[in-house]
Amino acid sequence: MKINRFMIAAPKSGSGKTMITCALLQLLKDSGKNVLSYKCGPDYIDPMFHKKVLGVPSKNLDTFFTDEKTTVQLFLDERADGDFAVLEGVMGLYDGLGGIYEQGSSYHLAKVTQTPIILVVDAKGMGKSVLALIAGFLQYDTHHLIKGVLLNRMSKGYYDIIKPLIEKELSVKVVGYFPEQKDIGLSSRHLGLVMPDELSDIKKQLNETADRLKKTIDMDLFIDIAEAADEISDSENADVYNEKNIGNCDQNEFSQNKTINTVNIAVAMDEAFCFYYEDNLKLLEKCGAKLQYFSPIHDTKLPKDCDAMLLGGGYPELYAKELSKNVSMLNAIKKAFIAGMPTVAECGGFMYLHTYIRNICDDNDEKKNADKRNNTDIQNDVNKSQLVGALDGGCHFKGKLVRFGYIELAEKHSNFLPPNEKIKAHEFHYYDSTDNGADCIATKPATGRSYDCVISHDNYWLGFPHLYYPSNPHFAESLVRKAYEYRRNKNGKLL
Repeated sequence: MKINRFMIAAPKSGSGKTMITCALLQLLKDSGKNVLSYKCGPDYIDPMFHKKVLGVPSKNLDTFFTDEKTTVQLFLDERADGDFAVLEGVMGLYDGLGGIYEQGSSYHLAKVTQTPIILVVDAKGMGKSVLALIAGFLQYDTHHLIKGVLLNRMSKGYYDIIKPLIEKELSVKVVGYFPEQKDIGLSSRHLGLVMPDELSDIKKQLNETADRLKKTIDMDLFIDIAEAADEISDSENADVYNEKNIGNCDQNEFSQNKTINTVNIAVAMDEAFCFYYEDNLKLLEKCGAKLQYFSPIHDTKLPKDCDAMLLGGGYPELYAKELSKNVSMLNAIKKAFIAGMPTVAECGGFMYLHTYIRNICDDNDEKKNADKRNNTDIQNDVNKSQLVGALDGGCHFKGKLVRFGYIELAEKHSNFLPPNEKIKAHEFHYYDSTDNGADCIATKPATGRSYDCVISHDNYWLGFPHLYYPSNPHFAESLVRKAYEYRRNKNGKLL
């Protein structure tokens, strides 16, 4: 399959990858290309910015979550010859598992998908030293994937001087520069960038960034680099959701028997809950589920005739007061949970099921009161908000990362996974629970360190880890099967 493509990568985080990527997506879209986007790694927020530009979901690709073959299949799924793909890297180009391994790095993904790399270098405060930086990255590029360099936060005057020097001494194309933009930019908080829907003028900012970037880059050179990318074999039909990969999903009665209605999974989706991997949702659909989106903030009840709940991650701490005031929804979710409705809750969704959560106002408040919060008796804290109450205890801000990074999860007793199988996940949270669970063993792949986590039983899986279903599709299959059984038991017959 011939997909035109390049990856936007950088020497380190904070180099401007997301703004540059979004601007390029806008320019390519304006030129009439059928543009697709991907995010390397487990990040949820950057794909939201991609979607804000393109109007279609962006997908995550991660060579820790999936092996090389499956990663390529996910990349090619539902793609066609002539599509134009932009991949946004994660952290520094060579930063992978544990910070030292290739697996999980932007470079590994570029190598696996045979994608040319445009290296975005934050050159502010640098002179000729930028050549040494670029030279080092080129030396590590054993597969010769770096095809261009973009100099971020550089003036036109110095760009005109340094560009020919870079191209002469390092034999790499300089595709343009981008002056420092003091009036536009993306702010951050404790889990990454502020989400796009929180920025009232985000479309204006992205369009303005694209207009400015267009004046300082060689767009034709970007397109030439993308079009020179090699074809990728799709001999395996590029379908990670095929029968072989998803176990017995397609053999299940509720998936094969066309006279049976599909099961309905209620998926929390609003300002507070919006961290979902696109391929997780798609896998649930492939296994026979219909996804019914609802808002724990704005709706007063669960979707009609739902058979399971999926409560994803997000920022419930920022909307704790609004969530607490929606008593009708809190009661509906607690009632469904107690009745045995199959439930998967990850990170923010897990926090939401607790009895209470400590309120926070904004990032400044977090930083200012972090130490105070750590030493406060939470039970007496007047700022806590009452939530669902399906789980005893509460969640509170720790003032620092509690858990961060990749893990592999194994159940102590087989429930959602077949015996002796694991699913891969990622943790990134500043809050902690009074009870994180002990039904699974999490293992850090780089160090082998392990710890207990997750509250899991016949019909629920609750915890801080964000799961990536394609790393073990049996998990999605199990959730759909449990939803089917719940529906059958609830109604006494199939609807």
